[in-house]
Amino acid sequence: MTILSPNNTTVTLQQLIQSSDSGKHGLQQLSMAIVAASKAHIVIQDTSNHMDMAINIPFQQFRLDSRQLETGDVFVLLKSQTSNDQRSRDYLYQAAQNAAFVLSEIDPVILLAMIDDPSEQQSLAALPCPVLYVSNIRDFLGDLIQARLQYQQPVDLPDVVAVTGTNGKTTISQLVAQLTQLTGMSSAVMGTAGNGRLGALQQASHTTGDALAVQQFLYQMGSENAEILALEASSHGLDQQRLQGMPVSVAIYTNLSRDHLDYHADMAEYAAAKAKLFDSRHFPDLTHAIINIDDEYAQVMIDTANASGLTVWTYSLDPSKTATFVATEIKPSLQGVEVCLCADFGDEHQSRTDIISPLLGRFNVANLLAAIGAVVALGTDLERIATVVPKLQGAVGRMQRVPSNDGCFIVDYAHTPDALSQVLASLKTHCKGQLWALFGCGGDRDAGKRPLMAQAGLSGADQVILTADNPRTEDPNVILQDMQVGMSAEQYQRTHIEPARQAAIEYAVCHAAADDIVVIAGKGHETYQEINHIRYDFDDSVVLRQTLEQAGRA
Repeated sequence: MTILSPNNTTVTLQQLIQSSDSGKHGLQQLSMAIVAASKAHIVIQDTSNHMDMAINIPFQQFRLDSRQLETGDVFVLLKSQTSNDQRSRDYLYQAAQNAAFVLSEIDPVILLAMIDDPSEQQSLAALPCPVLYVSNIRDFLGDLIQARLQYQQPVDLPDVVAVTGTNGKTTISQLVAQLTQLTGMSSAVMGTAGNGRLGALQQASHTTGDALAVQQFLYQMGSENAEILALEASSHGLDQQRLQGMPVSVAIYTNLSRDHLDYHADMAEYAAAKAKLFDSRHFPDLTHAIINIDDEYAQVMIDTANASGLTVWTYSLDPSKTATFVATEIKPSLQGVEVCLCADFGDEHQSRTDIISPLLGRFNVANLLAAIGAVVALGTDLERIATVVPKLQGAVGRMQRVPSNDGCFIVDYAHTPDALSQVLASLKTHCKGQLWALFGCGGDRDAGKRPLMAQAGLSGADQVILTADNPRTEDPNVILQDMQVGMSAEQYQRTHIEPARQAAIEYAVCHAAADDIVVIAGKGHETYQEINHIRYDFDDSVVLRQTLEQAGRA
């Protein structure tokens, strides 16, 4: 996708601050922050005068990657998540050679003081461009980038529906985009499965991109007249404020289960990062919160949303619970599910709607309720939504059934214990024979999750195949050993261990009977397998389809 950006006409920070909507943007804070930055400026001349000059220095674009910097751009130096001061100094020195000026989240005085070599210290102190230390730059970086994009060529930005939670983000964001498109609104998506308009997604490297990529994409979609953008809000992205400045009007919470504890200290910190999406101090355009009350961390999100004065709607699969959207009857099959949806908006405004969904799995009913809630919040009538639900398509790699002459073979992204348990539980009721689960665990990630994944598979499936996921820099056999911790003799009898993922898929196809269901989990939409920093072509659905054909089962 070619990202649009303004032409080469330069602009100054002062012009951006003056042109911004002060009621919506926090850019006035930037002016005050720059004035306050004078004490940390590392240029030896009259600092306050240099500050006044810097705010009026013409520049081209903002850059967060020093390798992409061109002469006259502004480099934004953000703190590294690994606190690598040497690397930050290298980025700063490299960027300062061509930048109009640098906006730094890191105090340059601290970087200067940590250098032992006098010559290196002198080089850093005599940089050829101003370095403005703005410690809270993330509080308005998104606004600043969008103001630059809009300065020359204003466009109407789409309303944003943001989805957060451990599982379900991709499916819900795509369902929101499909439902809005089917009911007459132009839509786009941004997340794990790709970015862009429906049917033309381009693969993304991160669930939530950096602040520059996110704002450029938002601007691009606005230029293409998209009215709605449905995006996935990862805990990393929320914690690092990559979505600052996004016009999020509807926020959705799905669930929280063990994941990313290599980044977050504990589950409470993980939940707090997710809760930022429901805080109007971070997202002032918020109007509605759609929250899964079947999840144990739901109250954290509800409390945050209530404190922000949002309209809070809840959803549930438990008919005994009081929620805005409740699935009172669920009739699943391998062709989809029939649902009786009860909606209660208070003030005696209640309705019952029968819905036929082509999506497999009970948990996809919850995902559908969340998406329906968001589209109703955007102003579409519930009955109108129900008429288009049968036209929905599941997200690639999410309960994706690969055609076969016999047996049932499904590819799913489930890569957490909770997600795997839900997938297996949803399919177990349909299985006349045995239920198989093939999965692994990613390398260089939370090792404590590994035995939990194995137990989730063994609890839900009759037969389990443990194999490699994305081992990254770890030995796949070590990962597999970690997964086997705590397994009983009975569980070993139901487990086949095959480190090579393709061979594991071949084993499943050769040994599964005609009435069996096989779930190949963990990688879903991914088209690669990462081993020692190299991404090799590997798509579970493609490998499975080829294996089925070779075995005469497709």
